[in-house]
Amino acid sequence: MTLVPFSVEHTEIPGLAVLRMKQITDERGTVREFFRQSAMTEAGLHPGPWQQLNVTETRPGAIRGLHGEAMTKLVAIVSGAGFGAYVDTRADSPARGKVVTVDLTVGTQVLVPAGVCNGFQVTSPTPAQYLYCFDREWVPGMSGTAVHPLDPALGIAWPVDIDPSDRSLLSAKDAAQPTLAEALAS
Repeated sequence: MTLVPFSVEHTEIPGLAVLRMKQITDERGTVREFFRQSAMTEAGLHPGPWQQLNVTETRPGAIRGLHGEAMTKLVAIVSGAGFGAYVDTRADSPARGKVVTVDLTVGTQVLVPAGVCNGFQVTSPTPAQYLYCFDREWVPGMSGTAVHPLDPALGIAWPVDIDPSDRSLLSAKDAAQPTLAEALAS
């Protein structure tokens, strides 16, 4: 039996944390502890409650995001692999405009504070499933911000090249988002 303990890595964006799930592997496979309120509380992290959970299945190379709604998110790849990008657009943050990227594998989670844009690209050769836990229910038109994921000013080195006009890789909604400079100016 192999035990991987729960761990937390804080990033350069205040409140954005990369978590490694507690997991136990034996001859049968692996059990991952997706969420334990006491572990989050002991680590000084947002303990929930989570009011909505969504799972996306996304094709290889596709990008979703960058979206920073007025809600805290706990996100993770549950199948496949991805590359996460996070941009701080909060007006009162000392890290405003800062970008953090994370390789997303099964067993890795990211706690994303409200106002920090969240996005990812699938890097596995098969579709990836991405789980979002929200501390508020999503509603159309809710407050928040978004940034065009291919804005060169972000400096994000997306691992898989994409054709920005291919809607199977970048949605029309994400392609129409403002640049970082425009988002920060509004």
